Amino acid sequence: MNPNLKHLHPYPFEKLAQLKKGIEPPKDKLPIMLSIGEPGHATPEFIKKTLVDNLNTVSNYPSTKGILPLRETISTWLEKRFACKVNPETQVLPVNGTREALFSFAQCVIDSSVNPIVVMPNPFYQIYEGAALLAGAAPYFLNTTEQTHYLPDFNAVSPDIWCRCQLLYICSPANPSGAVMGEEEFKTVLALAEKYDFIIASDECYSELYDDESHPPLGLLEVAHKKGNTDFKRCVVFHSLSKRSNCAGLRSGFVAGDAEILANYFNYRTYHGCAMSLPVQYASIAAWRDESHVIENRRLYREKFAAFVTILQDVCDIEKPPASFYIWLKTPITDTQFAQIVFEKQNVTVLPGSFLSREFQGVDPAKDHVRIALVASLDECIEAAKRIREVFVFLKSQPSEK
Repeated sequence: MNPNLKHLHPYPFEKLAQLKKGIEPPKDKLPIMLSIGEPGHATPEFIKKTLVDNLNTVSNYPSTKGILPLRETISTWLEKRFACKVNPETQVLPVNGTREALFSFAQCVIDSSVNPIVVMPNPFYQIYEGAALLAGAAPYFLNTTEQTHYLPDFNAVSPDIWCRCQLLYICSPANPSGAVMGEEEFKTVLALAEKYDFIIASDECYSELYDDESHPPLGLLEVAHKKGNTDFKRCVVFHSLSKRSNCAGLRSGFVAGDAEILANYFNYRTYHGCAMSLPVQYASIAAWRDESHVIENRRLYREKFAAFVTILQDVCDIEKPPASFYIWLKTPITDTQFAQIVFEKQNVTVLPGSFLSREFQGVDPAKDHVRIALVASLDECIEAAKRIREVFVFLKSQPSEK
């Protein structure tokens, strides 16, 4: 067995199941699940129709590289969205969702023989950590706190860490906070990667869920191109249809960027055996070509954020994030206690923040936060906000204890 398996932590939802074990929620309140980032909005009909219309292609083996029309569609989308030209022949690869790619990418690019480090934000999507550990690298965490505006402070990392760094994971908009990196933060990581020769893996799967229609979040390739790095050296971005188009079960995304890195990753993937099925490729083409459903998707989330925040804003410290579909909520008691009480008294499930983080350098940056995914219907989100409000009112009436 791979000896690094012993270093893996239980997945957050395993911890959540244990936390809820033995607790009986009120039977007169229907359950509301706001713990998992699984979109609840309907998949657009035209995407499903395209999938069905191409089911005849399941008799054919798909290629690892994907069909050219899909790669051309992705290239066109990147140019429109991020004002950067990407070669569909050498700088785009379709993948079976970003989770698969974010994990396998580390297995491809890490040289475990030289005591490598993989740097990542903290809290984080646990795939980053698992990918690093199974690739034989040590995770190094960048604590993101209220003081850092929930963004990593890249300048706080010592040169000896950057010298050992082979891969940097960044996530903007961030999971779980929804914080968005600005141009200066992107320029900083680009300069560090050039100086210390490491690869940047930019997880941008929430890039199309943002509040201000006139200010979409920046992307790594966009800033690299603007900075003159038109070959996107050391840069790879990861995008998905799961959140953008409510197609989590389609398992469709792409990676794009540095042609040399992608050539090696393509070679790895030919052995990995992870080609995207042809019906999914055709459905993906339809999804990437349409923006109207994405605009409507953002409107629905905007509506839920407005209602949720309005209901809670006078009983707790709550803000609407600039992007993503999460509320990163500070709790008046420990995050695990808060999650238990919300479930026990209100039959609402939220995710303790500490399940998404590690204590590092004496700090657990997700302590006393919960992640609330506004993925349910508007009515359910409103009902959940009212129930959570009752918990805050109840806690305020109790003697202060933490």
